[in-house]
Amino acid sequence: MIHQGRKLSADTNLDADVVVIGTGAGGGMAMRELAAAGYQVVGLEEGPLVETSQMTQLEDEMLPKLYQERGGRMNQDFSIRVLGGRCVGGSTVHNINLCKRLAPEVLQAWERGHAVSGLSEKELAPFFESVESELSVSLIPESDRNENNRVLERGVHKLGWKGGPLQHNRVGCQKSGFCEVGCPFAAKQNAAKVLVPAALAAGATLYTDTQALRILHEAGRATGVVAALLDARGQRHHTLTVKAKAVVLAGSAIGSAALAKKSALPDPHQQQGQRLHLHPGAPVVGLFEEVIDGFRGIPQSYECTEWLDLSPNSDRRVWITTAFAHPIGAAVTLPGFGKTHFEWMQRYRHISVLTAMLHDETSGSVGVKSDGRAQVEYTLNEADRDQLAKGLRACARLLFAGGAKRVLVPSHPPVELGDESALIGGGSITAIPRSAAESIGLAAAHPMSSLPMGDDPKRSVVTSRGQHHQVRGLFVVDGSVFPTSIGGPPQIPIYTLSKYFCTHIAHFLKS
Repeated sequence: MIHQGRKLSADTNLDADVVVIGTGAGGGMAMRELAAAGYQVVGLEEGPLVETSQMTQLEDEMLPKLYQERGGRMNQDFSIRVLGGRCVGGSTVHNINLCKRLAPEVLQAWERGHAVSGLSEKELAPFFESVESELSVSLIPESDRNENNRVLERGVHKLGWKGGPLQHNRVGCQKSGFCEVGCPFAAKQNAAKVLVPAALAAGATLYTDTQALRILHEAGRATGVVAALLDARGQRHHTLTVKAKAVVLAGSAIGSAALAKKSALPDPHQQQGQRLHLHPGAPVVGLFEEVIDGFRGIPQSYECTEWLDLSPNSDRRVWITTAFAHPIGAAVTLPGFGKTHFEWMQRYRHISVLTAMLHDETSGSVGVKSDGRAQVEYTLNEADRDQLAKGLRACARLLFAGGAKRVLVPSHPPVELGDESALIGGGSITAIPRSAAESIGLAAAHPMSSLPMGDDPKRSVVTSRGQHHQVRGLFVVDGSVFPTSIGGPPQIPIYTLSKYFCTHIAHFLKS
């Protein structure tokens, strides 16, 4: 049922009912749902199948295996690292397992401002419930919070701010803390473990090491996909062509938009690849007398929502949770050279890290470079820079309230604070200036909105049922369909919308 492109030795032509591009939350769900409904499904995954036994927990080995561009994808000015999955299971293999539904405020804003229909909180509730049940979503108990998350919890309680525990989809977790480089204990109840095997058991076929080159379409209808088979070095060596009645695009907001452009899909209103949102986040580091060992245990089990209001035109658009990096990631993030950098790394076991993640209004874009790779164009607008500065100050206050003796913002130049007095009242402007928000390295793991949905083809790329406005039989089931930023982890919304869209894909196939 699984064919590895690196091992195939000839051009291949196939016929199917459906070809699914990508095997993450959206693609994995589509493969399972449509195969279970009795359709002949072929799945294409650009990356390899990474078995549990291959997950070594070593950063230098796992980042190249699990991430797009070996974990080095950046925006145009190299100010934001954009993370995305590139293996069977996509980003669900390396994510932290955070699980949240789409907020009612977001769904209402989509309906009122973006002509989205049929996706109210009530209409989506049974789909969310089904997804949460089959992926074993549950609240992380207090006893399983590591010390990094307890720091945030203490800070929230001392300041009287809003916050609380988070939900994950994990069963049998050993609390090793290496979630972002793959779980060797198979505890993640993700697309690779739950959905893709079920799809294969229902008769689906999967091609790994297979890079979609273009979507075939004729007379306003999708007819299949042309893909390249990749060898062990990622070089193209043969071609796979799949003719199908429907094409399901689930290559992420970056990959799907780039493929849409490379396929020359009709785009009369110039919407494809526009309105990209990233949820960029910035770290703030607290130094403690006691050992924190933030690399141990379950990451991101607590959140602060004091500065997050998801209603339109809000002036509070920062979601705060914990973050941490293993030694290589920490060494890259911490500022300074020589002795200064060495001293911070010596304190590695005594630091706690929070991240301020933007519910961003900045609108970026996805293009295609001359070598065929995706080009991410994204520069924070003025309002988002102000929000990020506000988030950095909030993180600093939380760390001091949680017991930190010093706080470091790893901007250029770095900002170090010896106590919280400078953060109280108007002093916060000079203690952590907006210039820190403009010069700090950002990371983004939630790209979305590049092929937005809505019932007005002048303002959207796909309908509220996921079908491309201009190309019948082409459906998009990943985070690119979100009309706006959602202000939280996207995996459960992507799983859920894909499951919902599959009811309409099945109806299309029957027609």
